[in-house]
Amino acid sequence: MRMKFLQAGVALAVMVAAAGTASAQGEFSGNVALTTDYVWRGVSQSNGDMAISGGFDYSNGMFYAGTWASNVDFGDASDTNVEIDFYGGLAGELESGISWDVGVIYYAYPDAEESDLDFVEIKGALGYAFEGGLAVGGEAYYDIDNKNLYLNATAGYSLSDAFSVDGSVGNYQFDAGGDYTNWSLGGTYSALGFGFDLRYWDTDIDATDIADERIVFTISRSM
Repeated sequence: MRMKFLQAGVALAVMVAAAGTASAQGEFSGNVALTTDYVWRGVSQSNGDMAISGGFDYSNGMFYAGTWASNVDFGDASDTNVEIDFYGGLAGELESGISWDVGVIYYAYPDAEESDLDFVEIKGALGYAFEGGLAVGGEAYYDIDNKNLYLNATAGYSLSDAFSVDGSVGNYQFDAGGDYTNWSLGGTYSALGFGFDLRYWDTDIDATDIADERIVFTISRSM
């Protein structure tokens, strides 16, 4: 666990240095959400039950960093109940309108008594928003320790300032085998400072119920 934390810390330090001497001022924000099921890459992380999550973010120019936490239930011997993520990176937009994002994410499970569930991913993403409301993007996440790769493609369309629809297709490639594909389709509506998201998830995994098709409803608020 210590080595993984050091790897994440070194990557973040490099990004801070690359960002240059930034102003001491920046923007802080927070978020909180309640969901009927915490689904990550098509698989339930809360054993099909409700989850509450929240986090804090800081941005200054191209640089961003933050932390996020949620309750989890993997239904295994680890008996872990909480996930805490730490992340940071650089993001911006090219003159062509293409947005980019490179970063590092450290996933921590501090109450996993005898299981080392922690891992670190490096991330790269590109996106483009067309005139008229259509936006497309692609992301790649590489697990440094376990040599796993996750690729994800997204497309969304804004029907109004308050309502949008989007879909995604992702593929998880594991060094030890067991690759799978997941997909989602949903809509998000914003009103009175809240976000309401209704989403369909499914995977091509047949061996476990937590990867079956499901509909998830999430209420969120940014602060």
